[in-house]
Amino acid sequence: MKQEIARLGYALLGLLHGNPSSGYDLRKIFALTPMSTFSDSPGAIYPALRRLQRAGLVRGQVEGGSGSRRRQVFQPTSTGTAALKQWLTLPLEHEDVVRRMEELSLRFAFMDLVVGKHGSVRFLKSLERELKAYVPTLRRYLESMKAKMPLSSRLALENGIRGYETHLRWARAAVSAYEKEV
Repeated sequence: MKQEIARLGYALLGLLHGNPSSGYDLRKIFALTPMSTFSDSPGAIYPALRRLQRAGLVRGQVEGGSGSRRRQVFQPTSTGTAALKQWLTLPLEHEDVVRRMEELSLRFAFMDLVVGKHGSVRFLKSLERELKAYVPTLRRYLESMKAKMPLSSRLALENGIRGYETHLRWARAAVSAYEKEV
């Protein structure tokens, strides 16, 4: 039976790829970056690491000898790296843009290291294409419903649309940054 990996599990696999770390090190990254939305709680991170370890996706090695503080350092197994790569290369679909923008950002964060720059550009172009199609749909909906919506609803929808427009501008700028590197 194939085990489902939660977003936190993928976040941990991505962080550990090429950078073996202890649970404490991982907690610091979550606490100090926007990744805190995935959890900086030891009550979530350590159980997630244990689940990944039981599934054979990460392995832990105890470091530090007598007299020094011992800590367990985790790194992905080849199976864990393969699972991460499979997740990163999932086709980007309309529903991902509508419901999972945070997850798309998380996926993108690990792409260069795992699937390379060409994979990153493919992802960005897919994201750009989906956003370019979705923003006008939202704008048309707002226009058609504007007279029937309370001001707070209109403003909330406008905020959401602007968020998607910001993501679209970012995706275009990111593609441009990659093209300048080549």
